[in-house]
Amino acid sequence: MNISPLTSPCGRITYRAEDHARHAIDRAMDMPMSVMSRIYMQYDSARIMQAARDLDADATRRAGPLAGLLISIKDLFDEAGQVTAAGSKILRAAAPAKADAPVVARLKAAGAVPCGRTTMSEFAYSGVGLNPHSGNPGNARDPSRISGGSSSGAAVSVALGLADVALGTDTGGSVRIPAALNGLAGFKPTQATVPLEGAFPLSQTFDSIGPLALRIATCAAVHGVLSGTAAPQQQPANRPLRLAVLQGPLMSGLDAQVTADFAAALTVLRAAGHEVIEAELPEIEGYGDVNRIVVATEAHAIHAHHLDGLKTQGDPRVLQRIMSATGFAASDYADKLAHRARAMAAFHTLAYGIDAFLLPTVPTVAPAIAEVDADFDRLNALMLRNPSLVNFLDGCAATVPMQRAQRLATGLMIFAPGGQDWQVLDIAQHCEALLQS
Repeated sequence: MNISPLTSPCGRITYRAEDHARHAIDRAMDMPMSVMSRIYMQYDSARIMQAARDLDADATRRAGPLAGLLISIKDLFDEAGQVTAAGSKILRAAAPAKADAPVVARLKAAGAVPCGRTTMSEFAYSGVGLNPHSGNPGNARDPSRISGGSSSGAAVSVALGLADVALGTDTGGSVRIPAALNGLAGFKPTQATVPLEGAFPLSQTFDSIGPLALRIATCAAVHGVLSGTAAPQQQPANRPLRLAVLQGPLMSGLDAQVTADFAAALTVLRAAGHEVIEAELPEIEGYGDVNRIVVATEAHAIHAHHLDGLKTQGDPRVLQRIMSATGFAASDYADKLAHRARAMAAFHTLAYGIDAFLLPTVPTVAPAIAEVDADFDRLNALMLRNPSLVNFLDGCAATVPMQRAQRLATGLMIFAPGGQDWQVLDIAQHCEALLQS
């Protein structure tokens, strides 16, 4: 076969976009329809192939930084001609989007090829990835366990080799949770760096947009396109780093594998010459209540016009979380935002002289789907606990795999105050390389 190569992010060489797309589609077609329907809300192989051919014929986009990269799109992003259902039944009858969301348009302009709309928790309102409408995609390493959410199908599409990267959203960990549980890298940027227009909202205070991929370098390349920014020439991982583990409730309740993997990761970092210290931030006390009240209040306002329909067609667990806003005091919302502002200021002060903070991304390996069904509230809160701290602080965070030979995946979260996105990405790449060596 006569093929011309494309150069993708990080210098990887691939075939023509058409050939690369065909190989991915062949993998998808080998999967049972019952599996594909839990990963994708919509998967149109003819549309994917046409997009790949269009790229091959476009010299400008072929020279783009993401040329030929197959990217799955979470079901809450507008794509021209596609219905933006946000994982719900009630929105499936909506008119197709008239234009691409800015982030989708940027990806296409950079040479990426959209390859299917992935399943998600309804309205992105859960960290476990269960959805009674589309079914549960299951973990890529053990289908009896959760994928994590809300970007559930997004993570599984990459972990199973159906896409090179996935476009997700992160309101309380919805990129980082499924990335960690499926052995992937993921990145949650500072909220203001990536435009939210054309993405169905959950919370205007906490929503952010980021990628999931096999390697954090791919996430960095995609973030550069999404944010329209570039990495500085000099990055801090070229010198000994000062890293801090945030003590307190976020280090409690870890299961045996996460405890062992995190301890091993810190040992590797120290052996590489980096200082790892302990730090405390008292101002985060009660952050879970802040997030719960702010998100529920904003979600209730978004969905107020179709609450009656959700009572008959919605996920009862999601509806319960939306309706919880009706029980809040009138002053709760403003009080919680003020608490958040104080904590953000304290975090910036604490971070002086510290290159990045470390935590396990999630406290446990992926629980069984049956276990989550039976104990949803507790386990959903547990999955969200660590990553949602970063949204509370309006920080930026990456997750990279920290398991070695273990079958189930765990993640190391590297985070910092808002505005330090490229520093976090660089440190995450350094950590990833050390942990995989």
